[in-house]
Amino acid sequence: MHTVSGRWQLGLTLSLTTVFLWGLLPIALKGVLLQMDAVTVTWYRFAVAAIFVFFYMALRKRIPDFRAIKGLIGILMLIAILGLCANYVFYLFGVDKITPSSAQVMIQTAPMFMLLGGLLVFKESFNKWQWLGFASFVIGLVLFFNMRFTEILSNLDGAYTVGLFWMLLAAITWAAYALAQKQLLNTFTSNQIMFIIYITSTIILVPWSEPSQVVSLSAIGWALLTFCCLNTIVAYGAFAEALAHWEASRVSAILALTPLVTIMSMKVVAYFFPDYLPDEPMNALSIVGSIMVVLGSATTAVAGKKKSKLIKKSPSP
Repeated sequence: MHTVSGRWQLGLTLSLTTVFLWGLLPIALKGVLLQMDAVTVTWYRFAVAAIFVFFYMALRKRIPDFRAIKGLIGILMLIAILGLCANYVFYLFGVDKITPSSAQVMIQTAPMFMLLGGLLVFKESFNKWQWLGFASFVIGLVLFFNMRFTEILSNLDGAYTVGLFWMLLAAITWAAYALAQKQLLNTFTSNQIMFIIYITSTIILVPWSEPSQVVSLSAIGWALLTFCCLNTIVAYGAFAEALAHWEASRVSAILALTPLVTIMSMKVVAYFFPDYLPDEPMNALSIVGSIMVVLGSATTAVAGKKKSKLIKKSPSP
């Protein structure tokens, strides 16, 4: 069993770094999508990450043995590849139609789906505090979207409703990837799994992507695309390193703050750059709801650290 270093200050710093980067990610992606399509943006993110992780593992002589991908391992790897690849694409489909704040709150359903999957697949159980956290999460989700009820219910094929649907699919596919990855960690390291997913997804998306779109990008577009690609590498690296120094449940509890970072960042962007992106309309109930989502997610992570066989992680689209 992996033992953490106990350097909780470093673990906290790395966790907060991940929170900050993932909090800004949907805002940057929203800007990139004004100039590129979702599949092409995802292709670049996978390609850059694959190149970086390849050189990293080559230097450490940890290139995965592809001969091990057969039988049950092959099926699990296929689920992980298709799950994360679909998650990245669906997430951008959703971000393209809803605000970054809504996207980040909605994608928090991903770790909840993973926990529910643990109940069904691994026959785990929730303790009373986890059920309390789950209830807080669901109520918070409803409260956060209270100002959108009329729009969602009266226009089921509207852009916002469709965007939420894509985000829900992104959460479900991420949960499938995470559950498969848990079993694959018995054969490969996390970096090896991510490399296989990155390189395979890059190949899968080739027929639907148009890499030449970068030629017409503005300077801001180039900056945002570069940030999104590096975000995938740096944020995940900080997250993985945080787990080496701090308990997974505590890291997950900190990562639950990500939606609040996005919401606050959007307020700052809306104030200084009002024409850049539309902000999410919020009232007192929405604010309370976002806090309940964070508290509910954090509670399920911390309360389940002793009983759960799963490592609860936040999604990194």
